[in-house]
Amino acid sequence: MSHEAAIGARSNEQRASIEYPGLELKLFAEAHIWRAYWHSQIFPFVRGRVLEVGAGLGSNTQVLAQGQVERWIALEPDSQMLDHLMALLRAGTLPDCCEPRLGTIGDIPPDARFDTLLYADVLEHIEQDRAELMEAAARLDRGGRLIVLGPAHQQLYSPFDAAIGHFRRYTLANLVALAPADLQLVRARYLDSVGMIASAANRLLLQANAPSPAQVRFWDKAMVRLSRWVDPVLGFKVGKSVLVIWRKP
Repeated sequence: MSHEAAIGARSNEQRASIEYPGLELKLFAEAHIWRAYWHSQIFPFVRGRVLEVGAGLGSNTQVLAQGQVERWIALEPDSQMLDHLMALLRAGTLPDCCEPRLGTIGDIPPDARFDTLLYADVLEHIEQDRAELMEAAARLDRGGRLIVLGPAHQQLYSPFDAAIGHFRRYTLANLVALAPADLQLVRARYLDSVGMIASAANRLLLQANAPSPAQVRFWDKAMVRLSRWVDPVLGFKVGKSVLVIWRKP
């Protein structure tokens, strides 16, 4: 059986669904400037056979599944979100190369190989994050990239983090250290230095369970736009999000 056939060997109905509240997904769905910013940081590394772990509402899939992408498996453990992805695919909103699937990394056959694995604001929701990255690295083909984007700085952990199921936030050092030793570090940087102001204010002053839609719009349209200029000046050494990319030799 080919890798492609093996990946689809078990039907979606046979896999157990994991319910995920997804409180932040709709809230940040309109953060187009932020999404375009971090997408620009990873576009050159997304190619070939792609596995996106935790595809959510498909916001990243719609934009990134193009160019050098041959096949995009949008892996999602929540059955309701999978239904949403399937509806997008039927409507033509997702590219034809996209294949929504129910499950987690453990549902992908160990002998399947990918050129790109993507965790976009997902790894912090997984309790055993080191074991998760070992599973991911094992499914990378030679020359493949593992891409992880997540929230930065544990001292910024807020009631909102707890409400949406974050186990932790990361520093560059501890996220880089999670990867198996056989992976080579390609890129490690912080993003959204100006947005740290909003995160710090929420953590230290507001202690809000969730930002308001108006606050998200202000962050996206004002703070992120400014961060795109400030981050390079600061050498990508400050930010409320952390981005790490590894390569399998």
